[in-house]
Formats: sequence, structure tokens, C-alpha cells
Amino acid sequence: MASDTSGNQSVERALGVLRVFTAGRAELRVSDVASAVGLTLSTASRLLATLEAAGFVDRDPVSGLYRLGLDMVSFGGAVLNSHPVHREARQVAQNLAAELGLGANVAIRRGDELFYLLNFEGRQAPRPFTLAGQRNPLHSTGLGKALLSGLSPTERRVLLEDLPGYTPRTLTTHEALDEAIAQAVARGYASEIEELALGRACVAAPIRDASGAVVAALSVSGPLSAIDLQNREAALASAVIEAADSISMGLGYHGPARVPSQQAYAEVWQA
Repeated sequence: MASDTSGNQSVERALGVLRVFTAGRAELRVSDVASAVGLTLSTASRLLATLEAAGFVDRDPVSGLYRLGLDMVSFGGAVLNSHPVHREARQVAQNLAAELGLGANVAIRRGDELFYLLNFEGRQAPRPFTLAGQRNPLHSTGLGKALLSGLSPTERRVLLEDLPGYTPRTLTTHEALDEAIAQAVARGYASEIEELALGRACVAAPIRDASGAVVAALSVSGPLSAIDLQNREAALASAVIEAADSISMGLGYHGPARVPSQQAYAEVWQA
């Protein structure tokens, strides 16, 4: 029993070490890892050495800094290749990014955050990093609102006790979030303008499985100058909804397609 407990603790500590590298900084010192996980320097050093031998982390021979090892790519690739949403969405999202010139993103909900399964850059919306594997808040993103549209207001309040503000435009009350999601459900897509980061916007639609449940969401995003919602929202919404519906059908959903009319778009914009 004592041996099992010790073994479990070692596994938990090793996983904690690996998670530190997903928090933002790509390269870390032993002391950084020890501080983040709450370990002594000797324990952190020993775990990193074990993970390095297994190929899960690499150590720069000059700086002595650690980073995730390339062997982790094999695990990530295996996970994504076996995920049904990723399989159905990859080509659709890639085509959408190429067609619109914007970023195309697919995310699922993991607890009270959204988790990016994949993203493709458009020529008008380049990124210096990949979003896949990263997390973002639900209430301040178009993807998050699309994901939350599958929950009731009561379920949303239980899931999200606080709605922190990230910009002056972030929705920080459940009443405002309820209104935004009701609008998204009515028109078939959610939008977000500078609610998470200034200068950026997106349009998103839910993805459903064979049961009709919202299991993921698809968005196009980019700088305000590129996405140009005032002039392009109707066209972008139609493209995103059509792409999301295509993925949903691949997952076995055969519900009605939702393409907003020009009149509905005009009413929403004027409001």
C-alpha cells in the first residue's frame, strides 16, 4: 500500500512538472519548476532528469533551461487523430481559413474554460504561435458563447460563478451574458468584439453531435481591420454556420441549417 501511494505521488508530481510548461513560458529553470509545483530543488531536478531520459523534456546544453521534448508531439498527435471533432473539423477549418483569409479555430469545453483543438492562420490574420492546446475564458469569446449556448442560464451560473473583465467591453454580469447567448441562439451564431483582447474580433457557431448536443464550436477571428464586422458580418456568419453544420453532419447531426437572412443581420446590427 505504501509503495502504491509513493508511486502515485511520483506520477502526480511528474505530471505537475509537465503542466508547468503549458502555462506560458516555453523554457524554465529548475528553480522555476520547483516553485511552480511546490517541490524542493533536488526533487524537481530529479524529476526533470527522469523526464529528459524519457524524451518528455529537453535541456539546452548551453543555458541549462528545460523545455518540452519533441516526444510529446507523438502523444499530442495521437490524441488529436483519435478525437472525432478534430477528425471532422480539420479540413473544413483549413479550407475556411484559406477562403476567408482569417484565422479558423475549433474548440471544445473543458470545465469552465474553452480548449482549442485546432487553428489555422489566414493571410490577413497571422499569429506568431499556435492556439491548439491553449485555453481561454468562455464568457469573453465568441467560441465560448457558442459553447455556452448548449447550457441553460442556471447551468451557466453554476459553471461560471465569476465573470472577470479583460477589457472595457467584456460581459461581466450573467444578465448581459444571457442576453448575448439568447441573441446567438436566435441568429445561429455568436460574435465577439474586443471582449478578450483589444483590436480583435470573431464570429463563431456551435458544432453538434448526433444527439444534438453542443460538443464544440468553430470560429473565424482576426484583427478588427481584417474581419471588418460592420461590412462582412453577414457573409462571415453564413460561412461559419455552413462550415459548423458540415462538421456537425460528419458527427451524425442532421438538424436544420441556420443561415441568417440579410434582414435579420441588419436588425441585429442596428440594435
